[in-house]
Amino acid sequence: QVQLVESGGGLVQPGGSLRLSCAHSGAPSSIWGVGWYRQSPGKQREMVATITSDGTQNYADVAKGRFTISRDNSKNTVDLQMGFLKTEDTAVYYCCAIGPFNAWISWGQGTQVTVSS
Repeated sequence: QVQLVESGGGLVQPGGSLRLSCAHSGAPSSIWGVGWYRQSPGKQREMVATITSDGTQNYADVAKGRFTISRDNSKNTVDLQMGFLKTEDTAVYYCCAIGPFNAWISWGQGTQVTVSS
């Protein structure tokens, strides 16, 4: 089973930047992709960005042009660089690992991101 640990959340002012990191265990060959999702109070969890084992990136509209997902296979980490943050980006951000053909998905515990002045 893949385990994931997020880090890097915190409080940031509107317009600021923040970098989240996800450290995942397990054989990289067993993971199809890694994604960042977020959930705000009263809202459903939504996809922010994903990156597959071949490096293909996918972004939600809210993330395009502001966020960048990247991976370091030597460290088994996937980072989410967030810029031009808005108050509506406030949420708990979760990292997940996805198995081939979506056969399984594992979630991290989440990290709080608060954008406020």
